Order: sequence, then structure tokens, then C-alpha cells
Amino acid sequence: MKWRQHEKQKHQGEQQAGDGQSSPASRRFKKLPFKGVWTSHWNGRPPGGVLLGFGLLTALLMGVPIFYVIWRAMFAGADRWENLMDGRLLDLLWNTGTLMVAVTGATLVLGVSLAWLVSRTDLPGRRMWQWLLAVPLVIPPYVGAAAYIIVAGPVGWLAGFFDPGEYPLDIYSFAGVFFVLTIFTFPYVFLITMASLRKMNRNYEEVARSQGLSTSQIFWKVNVPFLRPAMGAGAILVSLYVLSDFGAIAMMRYTTFTAAIYYQMGSYDNLSATVLSVVLIALTLVVLWIESRTRKKQKYYQTANSFMPPDTLALGKWKLPALMYVIGVFFFAVVLPMIVLVYWSSIGIAEGALDSDFWEYTWNSILVSGMAALICMVLAVPVIYLKSRYPSPITSFIDKLSYSGYALPGVIVALGIIYFFNEYIPALYNTYYLIAIAFVVRFLPQAMQSGEASLSLVSPRIDEAARSLGQPPWKAMFKVVLPSILPGVLAGGALVFVSAIKELPATLLLRPPGFDTLAVRIWVDTNEAFYHLAAPAALIIIIISLIPLRFLLKKY
Repeated sequence: MKWRQHEKQKHQGEQQAGDGQSSPASRRFKKLPFKGVWTSHWNGRPPGGVLLGFGLLTALLMGVPIFYVIWRAMFAGADRWENLMDGRLLDLLWNTGTLMVAVTGATLVLGVSLAWLVSRTDLPGRRMWQWLLAVPLVIPPYVGAAAYIIVAGPVGWLAGFFDPGEYPLDIYSFAGVFFVLTIFTFPYVFLITMASLRKMNRNYEEVARSQGLSTSQIFWKVNVPFLRPAMGAGAILVSLYVLSDFGAIAMMRYTTFTAAIYYQMGSYDNLSATVLSVVLIALTLVVLWIESRTRKKQKYYQTANSFMPPDTLALGKWKLPALMYVIGVFFFAVVLPMIVLVYWSSIGIAEGALDSDFWEYTWNSILVSGMAALICMVLAVPVIYLKSRYPSPITSFIDKLSYSGYALPGVIVALGIIYFFNEYIPALYNTYYLIAIAFVVRFLPQAMQSGEASLSLVSPRIDEAARSLGQPPWKAMFKVVLPSILPGVLAGGALVFVSAIKELPATLLLRPPGFDTLAVRIWVDTNEAFYHLAAPAALIIIIISLIPLRFLLKKY
């Protein structure tokens, strides 16, 4: 009897070994309960201390500035909270909320309608328009705001056609901010919706048409439900951008949370700035929560085994109006701002705007943006590798914390960095390294998304083979996986570089004395009406930002 019991226990041990847990590991589990629990947490294959430690340090770097702002706000004092609750806070909530809702709704209308026209109809030159309508994405809204102030401001080009006191337009208003943010952010919705339209199965439309539904009825009852995830993704990007924007809003003299936080910092009332920051963080979390709840309730699937590409619809008598609509959007979003920038750049170049100071600003921009892109590429690879190859609550926590800075305005990120480094790492305080660190916190998710897309195409068996030869996880990642995903990592670095070179509020708050970038000079020179100095810097940023546009269009 004892012999049979011994054989049964032996057989159970061999079976566990076959499932991926060796019998020696089982024996160690009995001797060292914590180590056994740790091993079982990773399904018998922990990632290794070096790799996991690198991921945890990355998450710490991403989360510390945000948590530090919240911590400081908790001890700001009841009087500061009471002062901000007297009605000013309600005004900021109203200004920010109405602007966010209005711009998001308008971009949904613009983005979906334009994506439909260039993807599903016989619009003349529709393939060309698929590229051209994405160009506004590389024009920073604060550059667009400067262009429209020059055109439609109180002393702008249009004002010259009216008698003094009879000019009807007020660019410094809700309508002006709404127009500028809408016309330069609709490509977020346009690109994502266009990608979904290309993947839509024609079979569902044919069934609906066989039931007697018209084209408009098919659009609302069949196409829109399938487009809701894409529309939601584009809407959340636009909403978060409106919440985080500072440059265009401040240039057009409209006060939202980001502008109020910046002005509080300018008046050295840092504790009030932290209180406003916490309210804005809460508002951002509410927006993300609403989007996640909406996405859970709206799930639509289509099978790929009978996929048929969608039909191209004939516009008929609507072809000319549709073409004029597309041309009109492109004119206001690209052509008119570029005319303004080229005009003032020609004046500035003739007056010597491209002097040594200009090239110093250009070098400063390339320096901090290049540093941020390089750091993001280095940090992104371990995080996405942990998430893909070692899924667990720990790696999920690392991944989510790495995304936290992307959902928050640059003003809040800069505020947290100022507090933390001034308190604990003063050697780096008031140096341009803090600008690069802020860019990393803000834009690391861009590098992660690009690298993750490339890693999803690499079979786990490749790095498992390296592990079986005795390589630790970090070496397998570095020597085997990284060469395979390097194009995606480099593309992510390019996206970070372009986003960083356009970032304004974090640079304004963190720049050391005498360290200006192109974005800062655009802000300063535009506020002082030195348009001939601001325009060349804006053109340089736009030209550099065109570099990753091809990658975005291939992706979407």
C-alpha cells in the first residue's frame, strides 16, 4: 500500500513537471513559500530581476510627478480649496467642459464625413485627399492660432476691409478657440475612422439593401454601429487634447484649467496650481471612465471568413458639393495657414530672422526632442516586452502607469517634475534635462504603441529558444527580439521626436534661463506681434513634423 502511494506521488510530480513546473521547483516551493508563490505568479517563468527592475523603474519615473502633485495638493490647506470653490472653479469647469464637448462633437462630424467621402465614394482625387486631409495633424494648434490671429484678428488682414469700429469678427472668443481647435484636431477622428471604413464588410450592407433600406438608412443603422469604436477612439483623443492644450487657448485669450494653472505658476502660487491640477486630473479620469464604459456597452463584431471589400458609392449630383466641402476644409486647415506663414517668413528672412539665435533655438529643440526620443525608445522596449511575454497584474500595473503621463496636460507633468526634482534631485533642477524628462513622461506611450505593434508580429518561440540556451530574459530581449522589432521602435521614436518638438507648456515652465526652443519663440514672438520672427520657426516645426506622416498614413 505504501509502495502504491509512493508511486502515485511520484507520478503526480512528473505530471507537474510536464506542465512547466519542474519537480525541483516544487520542492523549493515547499522550502521557500514566498519564492514558490512568486514563481507561480508568473506561471513558473519569472522575467528575471534585471528586466523587471527596469520596468518598475520606468513606471516609477512615469508616475512620480503625477502622484507628487496630488500629494502636495492634499496639504495645500482648506483656505486655498475654499478660495477656488467660490465660483472661479465653476467658471473654469464650464469653460473647459463646453469647449471640450463642442470641439469633440464638431471633429466627429468633420472627421467621419470626410473619411466617408474619401473612402466610400467616387470623390474626384479621393486617394490624394486621403493624404492631404491628414496634413493638419502636423500643424500645432498654437501655430494655427497665430495664423488666424494674423488673418482675422482686430488688426489682421480682414480688418483692413472694414471701417474702424465696424469689424464684426472677434477671434478672441469661444467661437475663435472652437474653430481653431476643431480645424486642427479633426484628423484624429478622420484617420481612425478611415481605417475602420476600409475594413468594413460589404455583406452587411447588401443584406440591409435587400431589406429595402436606402443608403442613408444603411449608414445610420449598419455603418455607424460598426464605426462607434473608431469614433470613440478619435473622440477620446480629441477630448484629451482639448483638456491639455495651452498654446492655442492662451494665444486666443480663453481661460481653461491649463491656462489657469500656468498663470498660477507665473504668479508663484504653486499650491493653488496643484489644487487646480488635481481637479483637472479628476476631470481627465472622468472622461476616460465615460469612454471605457461606453466602449464596454458597444461591441460589434464581423467575421473575416466571408469578408468582401465595401462598394464605392456614386455621388451623382452631390459630387461637386462634396468636392467643394473637402476643398473648403483643406483650405482653412492647411492652405490659408501656410500662406500666412510663408508670407511672414519671406519678410522675416529678408530682415535677417535666420540669425545665430534662430539656429540656436533650432538646435535646442532638436537636442531635447532627440534626447526624449532616444530615452523613450530605450524605456519602451522592456515595458512592452514584459507586457507581451510575462502577462501578470504586475506588468499590467507597469503598463498602465507608463501611460499615465499621456492622458495629462503638459502643465501638470511639468508641475510635478518641478516639485519632485526641486525637493529630491536639485542637481538637475533648472537644467534642460528636465524638459527631456517631461517629454518622456508625456510621450512614452507613443513609442510603446509603435513597438508593441511590431512585437505582436514576433513569435514568442524565438525568445523561448534563446531562453532554452541559457540566456537570461533581458539578453533574449536585447539580442533576439530587439533586432526584429527595431523598425517599429525607430518609428515610435520618430513620433516622440515630432510630438516633443511641438510641445509648448512643459517647455515654457521647465526651460532654464537663456534656453529657448522653436516652440517657445513662436509663443513669445506671436504675443509681441513679431510675426516675421515667429513664422520661420513655425515653418521649421511643420517641415520636421511631416517626417512621420508617412508612417501614420501607412498605419491607418
